[in-house]
Amino acid sequence: MMLKGKVSARAIVTYRPGFASGIASRITPFFAYPEEIRRVIYTTNAIESVNMSLRKSIKNLGSFPTDEATIKLLYLALQNVSRKSTMPIKEWKAALNRFAILFEDRMPVL
Repeated sequence: MMLKGKVSARAIVTYRPGFASGIASRITPFFAYPEEIRRVIYTTNAIESVNMSLRKSIKNLGSFPTDEATIKLLYLALQNVSRKSTMPIKEWKAALNRFAILFEDRMPVL
């Protein structure tokens, strides 16, 4: 039985190898970016929200008689999503400046 606030030794043994080999190798590069860029990357949740809305609209109907019916449904779902999401990306200008500094060879000068 585990007491509140304490972690069993077995949990630590199973957690650490997984973290060291898999998760850490994917998380560490993310933290190498400056804070301004990390904030913009967080906004990919908006993209995931759009994907979720599309999946939800498809799931509700289940099957479609034609491909055209599917395309129409997705079009209407995107219209509904675009009406709801009018928020600009927070602090985009600061992130864009950092992108221009870090990746000057890939960023066009505007």
